[in-house]
Amino acid sequence: MSNDDKAAVDKLHKVYGQMKDELGRVIVGQDQVVEQVLMAIFCRGHALLVGVPGLAKTLLVSTLARALELSYKRIQFTPDLMPSDITGTDVLEVDANSGRRSFRFVHGPIFANLVLADEINRTPPKTQAALLEAMQEQHVTVGEHTLDLPKPFFVLATQNPIEQEGTYPLPEAQLDRFLFNIIVDYPSESEEKEIIRRVTSPGGAAVNAMMTANDIITLQDIVKRVPVGDHVIEFASKLVRATRPKDASAPDFVKEMVGWGAGPRAGISLITAAKAHAVLRGRFHATTGDVAAVAAPVMRHRVITTFNAEAAGVSSDDVIKKLLQTIAPREELVV
Repeated sequence: MSNDDKAAVDKLHKVYGQMKDELGRVIVGQDQVVEQVLMAIFCRGHALLVGVPGLAKTLLVSTLARALELSYKRIQFTPDLMPSDITGTDVLEVDANSGRRSFRFVHGPIFANLVLADEINRTPPKTQAALLEAMQEQHVTVGEHTLDLPKPFFVLATQNPIEQEGTYPLPEAQLDRFLFNIIVDYPSESEEKEIIRRVTSPGGAAVNAMMTANDIITLQDIVKRVPVGDHVIEFASKLVRATRPKDASAPDFVKEMVGWGAGPRAGISLITAAKAHAVLRGRFHATTGDVAAVAAPVMRHRVITTFNAEAAGVSSDDVIKKLLQTIAPREELVV
């Protein structure tokens, strides 16, 4: 890593602390959620935010867009939403002077730097699939035309985990496109009091822009250049392979509790996210501790538990936690 890269990492570490303070003027608590969303952005990844209604998921994303000075669009997913409502469509126009007719493409809300896919499981698979090409390829195909999306481009999707009636669960192929599955939990007692106090008081705090789209693209390139030792890659690979019940390295509890393990994209995501985790802490290299720190959000949606595990109250998070205790890395798992 060059001196310029190191200087940029030091700057990001300082800006990250300032950004948390800035977001704290609007968002109470949720420090871990904010950090994981920022890591996804610096990794060129997308994130799925899962939490019950009223936990400020939408407010967090819109506030983050202002703090990063990004163009922002919100798509409220509903059962009658069509793919063209997301990507855009051709409309027929008539020239007032010549009377000539021609088609003009009207861009959909997907053409923004930061797209909030609100309640993504509320819409049928046909419309959910409209996001797949955009998330993976960073462009949209409409008819005969392929249109590039703005850079940088991120999808942050929200999902309500407790309401299943009238919903369409995301297929594993689409879940795998998300770098992180972020759990947005209830606030603490003191945080909840502060939330009530702020919301019921007049006025509101404004958020200052701390970064630009060009800054983010530069930092994304720096994150990719963060060095990773062979033993760190070996640890990530070993961790992913151990989630597959048919793999010889899988522990007995995985063979019993896991129906389907994580694919190769999980290992790539672990290393990429570990680099961002290190950079946000002002370090110039990723360790096995960084891998362990991001293991849960990277793999919880890629490890599918069995019916027996669900009946016993064992979640994918429990499996990942036990695997981390079983597969000991060379250095401490504390970062």
